[in-house]
Amino acid sequence: MARRAAGRLEREESEDQAGRNERTAERSTRARSPETGDDRLRREAQAAVERAGTTGRRSRAKPPVERPPLSEAPARLPEPAAMLVRALGERAGRRAATRLDEAAREFDRENFDEARRILASIDQRAPDVAEVVELMGLSQYRLGRWHAAAKTLERFRSLTGGTEQHPVLADCYRAQERWTDVEALWEELRERSPSAALVTEGRLVAAGALADQNRIAEAVHLLERGWVVPKRPRPHHLRRAYSLADLYERSGATPRARELFDWLRRHAPDLADVVQRAEALG
Repeated sequence: MARRAAGRLEREESEDQAGRNERTAERSTRARSPETGDDRLRREAQAAVERAGTTGRRSRAKPPVERPPLSEAPARLPEPAAMLVRALGERAGRRAATRLDEAAREFDRENFDEARRILASIDQRAPDVAEVVELMGLSQYRLGRWHAAAKTLERFRSLTGGTEQHPVLADCYRAQERWTDVEALWEELRERSPSAALVTEGRLVAAGALADQNRIAEAVHLLERGWVVPKRPRPHHLRRAYSLADLYERSGATPRARELFDWLRRHAPDLADVVQRAEALG
């Protein structure tokens, strides 16, 4: 897993391969938080703090999921409408494609159970359509059905050979305290390194899992690795900075926490409780 990874990690904050897996990566972010702009950042930052409050958990180790290695490159699959027609025939396939669009609209409206219901009927008849499987897994995730979502998103990984939903899949395993699976998916994601934003999402989940186990120093190291304060911060930079500042404070590295919270206050004063925490650290 480590081949070529070190070099990619050095470049990941400066080289965002724009456009690659754009649709599925964007849907992954929406699955984790449907809002946009400051509201989404505020919600994600607050969620990170709330999840971090469960540190020190101890549970019986669970055997990792057995999954084949990813291929060298993601599969190039036909459009979902074409796959549905191929699987179901012209008339039924077009009807299923229309229903898939309906499910996507329900997902965007946050009607996740309705989206899941629509998708289940399609998935039963055409189980190899990646977009159906993907949206089904994301709907299950938003409903808090961690086990079902993990099984479905593992299918998506197998169908596509891609890492677009690895952050969400890893978060499903984090919720189940399946730490080995979180780590394995993080290794796959950073090896493939599809984009800086997607890698950062995976890094945050992996660091959160370490913090959940009270491995704070390791979580800090993971978030620090390759981190450079950006001149023009993007949303994933802000989320990473917030999580790192929070871990600095919890680990007793007060000067570092103060410096990073002050930076966040200048660039994103409406992000979660940034202003209050910066003031508290004085």
